[in-house]
Amino acid sequence: MRNTVLSYLFLPLFSAVSLSAMAAQPHVEPAAAMVTLNAAKLNLNQADATTLQSTLVGIGKTKAEAIVAYRDEHGAFTSVDELLEIKGIGKALLDRNRDKLRVN
Repeated sequence: MRNTVLSYLFLPLFSAVSLSAMAAQPHVEPAAAMVTLNAAKLNLNQADATTLQSTLVGIGKTKAEAIVAYRDEHGAFTSVDELLEIKGIGKALLDRNRDKLRVN
């Protein structure tokens, strides 16, 4: 009987402590999150063919080299959408990788 009474007393206490620990989430400032997110994106104007190939989905050696060749011939990219000008890169491939890319 004594154990049963103790369990009825301690169960709500432990549940309350557990719930309050789960509810306490760290606060992240939105601006700080955007800086971190932007830093994680691959810069099309600085990446070499090997980095493009290893980072992007559906981009092999030939397409990665074509991206670098296009950049060398036409200058720096002004938009991620400019990748559509490269043979072999279509809208679907660009959309799969858009969130990984930046230009600046």
